[in-house]
Amino acid sequence: MPTPDFILALRAKVGNHPLWVPGVTAVVLRPFDEPEEVLLVRRADDRTWTPVKGIMEPAESVTAAAKRECLEETGVVIEIDRLVSVAVNGPVRYANGDVTDYLDHTVRARWISGEPVVGDDESVDTGWFRLDDLPAPIPASDLARIEIAVANPRDVVLDGVPR
Repeated sequence: MPTPDFILALRAKVGNHPLWVPGVTAVVLRPFDEPEEVLLVRRADDRTWTPVKGIMEPAESVTAAAKRECLEETGVVIEIDRLVSVAVNGPVRYANGDVTDYLDHTVRARWISGEPVVGDDESVDTGWFRLDDLPAPIPASDLARIEIAVANPRDVVLDGVPR
């Protein structure tokens, strides 16, 4: 899905000025109790592999956003185990001059059903990958999110520090 309509409406009012946008990353694992695989998508814009990510809609919960994004982008149904990380990503500067800071909420999720398919034009490929044989390239920040989710910390990681 391209840029959400509510972001386009905000951009019409504020132009390229920085926006603070809530986002979600779903690290989907299977089997869940002793994870061997993670669900990844290959982005259309830069061809990197990442967990499923997206922008939260107004009034949408982290759980609802993660489930929606995963279903839209891959056709996979998930359940959320827990929030594992909260971090700021940005500022991100886009080719059109827009600047965005993302407040990312990373969740550890379990696969329920469905085999991954490319669900929209944001990605060009998707699949399950063994944790000991991940494809490249994966941005370092996304590798860190996967590692945190797999480790299944008891505490949420805030800005890289367990709390």
